[in-house]
Amino acid sequence: MSIRELLEQQEDQILAPQAQRSAASRGRARPEPEDELRTCFQHDRDRILHCKSFRRLAGKTQVFLAPEGDHYRTRITHTLEVSQIARTITRALRLNETLVEACCLGHDLGHTPFGHAGETVLARLLPGGFHHVRQSLRVVDVLEKDGRGLNLTHEVREGILKHSKGKGPILGGGGDRAQTLEGQIVRLADIIGYVNHDLDDAVRGGVVRAEELPQGVQAAFGTSHRERIRTMVLDVVEATTATGLATIAMTPAKLAALVALRAFMYERVYENPAVHGELVKAEKVLTELWDHFNGHEDEFRGRYWPKGVDPTEPLWRGVADFLAGMTDRYAVRLYEDLFVPRPWGRW
Repeated sequence: MSIRELLEQQEDQILAPQAQRSAASRGRARPEPEDELRTCFQHDRDRILHCKSFRRLAGKTQVFLAPEGDHYRTRITHTLEVSQIARTITRALRLNETLVEACCLGHDLGHTPFGHAGETVLARLLPGGFHHVRQSLRVVDVLEKDGRGLNLTHEVREGILKHSKGKGPILGGGGDRAQTLEGQIVRLADIIGYVNHDLDDAVRGGVVRAEELPQGVQAAFGTSHRERIRTMVLDVVEATTATGLATIAMTPAKLAALVALRAFMYERVYENPAVHGELVKAEKVLTELWDHFNGHEDEFRGRYWPKGVDPTEPLWRGVADFLAGMTDRYAVRLYEDLFVPRPWGRW
């Protein structure tokens, strides 16, 4: 018996009946031999952790663009905080922690530079629109490993695809809800993570004061960052347990308070002119790069065409993948190279 088979046997002994077993995965689009040491979800987690797109998350904006100070979140720290929250919930419910971790590490791989401002630009420019969820799936299915993709399991791919809710229902429903409980946890952990750490950053940046939170939110979750996360996580565990693990849940009062907190964050932080002002400039950067490359096909195909994109794809598809994969720094540097005059000899 291999170590992987022993780990799968341990899952049968330890995990709740409702948990997704590694051995019961629906598998990969391209069948491949099983690893001797790792379960399929461990293998997926490691593939994501070592891929180029994951490393680039360190250079992508979460909310605050190129902030002064070392303690503001980036897209990669957001990813790690979501993973920690999701793993805590998952372990408490005796579900598959490795599956949850893989989904969390991969959920934002397709995010643009400059946060949601970048996503707004590409959604406006691309035929058929753009959403980072679909792009994250494209990254793992197609773009990574020079077009071969990561060949992840069905359950991890679904957890990535169904993690985002925007301003929609937090718990999801129907086709928006992952089939696995682990995938449902990823969706909820994402919002618990970002409303709390984005609030923490907004307070640090002087955009809001913690005491400005609606009284109902403070009464439901407390007044400190630590207390809010702990209260939300505990509520998810208790409410889900009360359903007999039929679905991932929150109590109605706490869910309503979380909706109110999200609304507060959109009004006071995400759509705040003080925050959004610099992002308007970022939108200009991506828009002009898009226009330039779509107007100079030979230059783009000869110099910038992404390795993982089929060369028979239309020009806009390659440009979109190129822009979406950029870090903030690279986008600004490329913009300066193309559009900002330099003194003679500095080439």
